[in-house]
Amino acid sequence: MNKLASNDEVAFEALFHKYKDKLYSFLLHLGNSPTAAEDVLQDVFMKLWTRRAQLGEIDNFNAYLFRMAANQAINLMRRQSREIKILDELQLYTIDENGTAQAMSEKEVQEVLAKALASLPQQQYKVFMLSREHGLKYEEIAAEMGISAATVRNHMVQALKKIRTYLESSHIISIIYLYILLAEKIK
Repeated sequence: MNKLASNDEVAFEALFHKYKDKLYSFLLHLGNSPTAAEDVLQDVFMKLWTRRAQLGEIDNFNAYLFRMAANQAINLMRRQSREIKILDELQLYTIDENGTAQAMSEKEVQEVLAKALASLPQQQYKVFMLSREHGLKYEEIAAEMGISAATVRNHMVQALKKIRTYLESSHIISIIYLYILLAEKIK
């Protein structure tokens, strides 16, 4: 732990290999899909790396690690549940050339959002994903990316503006943008 706390990447790699299979099995047992278990596993080790300076202070690392994994898994399940609930509650529409509103499926919404995200510059995309998908705070994103929290905030503001502009230019009612904001506010 002391080596890891002093930025030793070899120690981190050894820790990863020691615990990855156990944590993965644990996450699957909690009810996560294999893909979700992998995502949570990655998030846990990403948080460990960002919090490495404090790891020397932990008395029972095994308990700490598994509690962190359980909390991450629960947060992911809650976020997915909220997103499904929001999508169910919101009727999402597109407006075609004739001004006719047409309902969008969840798959179509996800495709449009993916295109909007793909249109972001790399830094804005990374900040957006670390915030929205991984649930990191601006300070954590700043530490991971080696930039200031103010720069992270600016990237997020710009990313949201570009997403909104993209959705508006795609003739999608701003309710999708509202969905993005609501998903963040409910976290």
